[in-house]
Amino acid sequence: MESSGGRAEGSARGPRVLVVGSGIAGLGAAQRLCRHPAFRQLRVLEATARAGGRIRSERGFGGVVELGAHWIHGPSQGNPVFQLAAKYQLLREKDLSEENQLIETGGHVGLPSVSYASSGVSVSRELVVEMASLFYGLIDQTREFLHTADAPVPSVGEYLKKEIRQRAAGWTEDEESRKLKLAVLNSFFNVECCVSGTHSMDLVALVPFGEYTVLPGLDCTFPGGYQGLTNHIMASLPEDVIVFNKPVKTIHWNGSFQEALSLGETFPVLVECEDGACFPAHHVIVTVPLGFLKEHLDTFFEPPLPTEKAEAIRKMGFGTNNKIFLEFEEPFWEPDCQYIQVVWEDTSPLEDVASELRHVWFKKLIGFLVLPSFESVHVLCGFIAGLESEFMETLSDEDVLLSLTQVLRRVTGNAQLPAPRSVLRSRWHSAPYTRGSYSYVAVGSTGDDIDQLAQPLPTDGAEAQLQILFAGEATHRTFYSTTHGALLSGWREADRLIALRDPQAQLLGPWL
Repeated sequence: MESSGGRAEGSARGPRVLVVGSGIAGLGAAQRLCRHPAFRQLRVLEATARAGGRIRSERGFGGVVELGAHWIHGPSQGNPVFQLAAKYQLLREKDLSEENQLIETGGHVGLPSVSYASSGVSVSRELVVEMASLFYGLIDQTREFLHTADAPVPSVGEYLKKEIRQRAAGWTEDEESRKLKLAVLNSFFNVECCVSGTHSMDLVALVPFGEYTVLPGLDCTFPGGYQGLTNHIMASLPEDVIVFNKPVKTIHWNGSFQEALSLGETFPVLVECEDGACFPAHHVIVTVPLGFLKEHLDTFFEPPLPTEKAEAIRKMGFGTNNKIFLEFEEPFWEPDCQYIQVVWEDTSPLEDVASELRHVWFKKLIGFLVLPSFESVHVLCGFIAGLESEFMETLSDEDVLLSLTQVLRRVTGNAQLPAPRSVLRSRWHSAPYTRGSYSYVAVGSTGDDIDQLAQPLPTDGAEAQLQILFAGEATHRTFYSTTHGALLSGWREADRLIALRDPQAQLLGPWL
């Protein structure tokens, strides 16, 4: 087996640690370990040519666009991503304000500035506000089931539909108005699919839904790109710690592996890469996305994972949410417009219409966020989740641009609306080392499955402790799907190793 190279070896140099994946969880773990004198032999293996994982900022349209993480959710003192971003001076003055940190959004997306219906008319603000308060009132009510043994239905979707059916029975307007109300509600269901990273709210478990914790603060963005954050963390690591374009094939554990240069020293873990390179280690922190784990469960660990952990991985939810950026010569929207909602008048959350994806995929689009305009460049960002989003990834840029131009002409009632100049989009489901966007608690699973995934191996009192540790957004019980959940999980696993190797260590305060 190929050796991992020419460093002076020997346990005198402390434990050898490998981190698999250089997203914010892997980078956070590496940064924490590098600050401790016991961890001198650390490598981060990254499958792709860049660090940051699902934080991905690209230059585009004369500015920066976020293909991955978009906001800091709950930018306040309890959020380590906010703390670091503030420390690295990556945020605007107003986003740092005490006032902003105190705002309680309840985790709900802001109301649309304008709502266009598919017949080319706009929906009255009053009706949208009424439906938003009904929908988000019900979302808030789902928390009541958190500690109940007897949920009325298995999923958030079924609960919402049951309640909406009851309310709708009491609506007194004409048929047209009732249909429009349901169509507006359907748009909010699609928004919630984007938030949860799922194809349908029927897949999201009702009882554990309230465990997800919303931090205070008005969600904010990074003016220079979210990747500024991961770049800063990366810059604090010793040179050459990260090895790029090094996809891992199999993690062999519970073994006794030798290395040619290590004079008889044995290691419990051996990480085998796709290119044949092998890295022996005492500890490996696995931070790969849940979507990747699901796809490679049968080959990624040797011996295979314990049944309970494999079962948890299979049961947990992991879906797709993508963005489609459209650049326009001139804005067709009002100067103060921030979010354009699109409402399909023939849709209702209470009815499932079976149609071919290629004809209807764009109806899952929630509408468009207006990006702050850089240098007279005008960009809309559409969000779309689920199977429709995965289908969109298979289309060409031309197809997407054409479909969305038709949608915009239809909903604005302006058949002459100029087509966008260009399109840029994310394709998270197609990304081989990601296979989707983020996790949710699926019907049939609970928060216990998240904790099960986070448990290190081996689980018994084997001689070699903490051979494989697990981090990443999907391993955080209350902050899954977020960058702060990912970062905290990386710190958690680094601290677990520090506590093992240095039981006297005063672990750093949570945000240092």
